Amino acid sequence: MKRAEFQVLTILLLLLLSGACRKSTSSNADTGASTTANSPAAAEPAAAPAPATTSAPATAPASSPAAAAAPASAPAPVTPATPPPPFSAAQKLGMFAYAKNNQSSDQQLRDEYDCYNSVQQQTGFDPSVGPPSGPSAADVQAAQQDAAAGAPQAQGGAVRGAARGAAGGAAIGAITGNAGRGAAIGSVVGTVRGRRRQNQANAQSKEAASQSVAAQAQQQAADAKAAYNKQMGTFKRGFSACMDARGYSVK
Repeated sequence: MKRAEFQVLTILLLLLLSGACRKSTSSNADTGASTTANSPAAAEPAAAPAPATTSAPATAPASSPAAAAAPASAPAPVTPATPPPPFSAAQKLGMFAYAKNNQSSDQQLRDEYDCYNSVQQQTGFDPSVGPPSGPSAADVQAAQQDAAAGAPQAQGGAVRGAARGAAGGAAIGAITGNAGRGAAIGSVVGTVRGRRRQNQANAQSKEAASQSVAAQAQQQAADAKAAYNKQMGTFKRGFSACMDARGYSVK
């Protein structure tokens, strides 16, 4: 009987201990919840962490796949070559150009044209105009006629000749005993001589004026041609220097 009582007491003790443990656990849970609810951290929601930002590199490294895939640079547009001129500027100047670096014929024509235009801009001389032709024969003849018409002309030669002739005739008539007749004869002769001399002098004046105009025209034409030849020589030297700098021999 004692053993049975002992077992009953043991079971009751275990039940009491089990109930005490449950109460302690429930009390601890209620205390923890109350503490969590009353704490400041629990009153406010926790701030969400800021997303991590990483700055992308300005340029991908050369070893990266993106850098390897992207092209280095776009190809430069190809400018088509300008067509060569249809004439040789060297031959236009009466010169001959020879390529020293195996330049093509089209390239030589372009270089000749460029040098021709460059020297023309620097000198202001245009060889295509050609040398001055000078005045024509008709122009010279017309100028001579105008000069002869405007040449100074002597006047009063007949009157002066008549006076001189009359004086001489009177002297001769006085010797022969008829001074009046001698004066009359001398006046007529003097008039003829005076007029002849005047006409000769006027003709010489006209001829001199005509020849002077012709000589001036010839001198002006010669001066203009000399100036043209000098400018042409300067132009050719400039053209040769330009072509020599581009690898040509010009003669």
